[in-house]
Amino acid sequence: MRALLLIDIQNDFLPDGALAVPEGDQIIPVVNKLQEEFNLVVATQDWHPPQHKSFASNHAGKNVFETIDLHGLEQVLWPDHCIQETEGANFTKDLKANKIEAIFRKGTNPEIDSYSGFYDNGHLKSTGLADYLRGKQVTQLYLVGLAGDYCVYFSAKDAIQEGFEVFLIEDAIRSLSADDFKKVKEDITSMGGKVIQSGSILKTKNTN
Repeated sequence: MRALLLIDIQNDFLPDGALAVPEGDQIIPVVNKLQEEFNLVVATQDWHPPQHKSFASNHAGKNVFETIDLHGLEQVLWPDHCIQETEGANFTKDLKANKIEAIFRKGTNPEIDSYSGFYDNGHLKSTGLADYLRGKQVTQLYLVGLAGDYCVYFSAKDAIQEGFEVFLIEDAIRSLSADDFKKVKEDITSMGGKVIQSGSILKTKNTN
């Protein structure tokens, strides 16, 4: 069984959002097409309280994109983004959501960030995503979304460590840094993951 995992396709990560990923909106038509090829589609959603310690605004004298030590973990300080119950935290209206069977929210603990859809950054608490997927007999996990060098990357690493066969669908992912995403692809490949293009999936369906 294979599943498609949509990572954080939320307004704040799209152009004009609080933490915009360059060209983030360009993946949406591809993601919408891909969803039709999977029997199981799940999504993650960044869902921060306003007082989240990953926000630069909650640290006096600190600037956005500075790095601090937060309870023993290196933490990038972000602009306020994906605050619970705000429009920025919502999935973009251009994303087809009718096939999404479950949504896993992350970053709800104000004391620790959570890039991965599976665990917080300290691996202190699970979101339950791995158990959910195993309960659905998923063995292959295909990842799309934002941002490739953060939440997609950490989700992919955790998925591999949880025993799933992992595929990054490159043309359905955008990153904050293209150079960093090159390193991500190398790292995921070295761990046994695969980097593919959406065409390989869409083509497979067309030849059936």
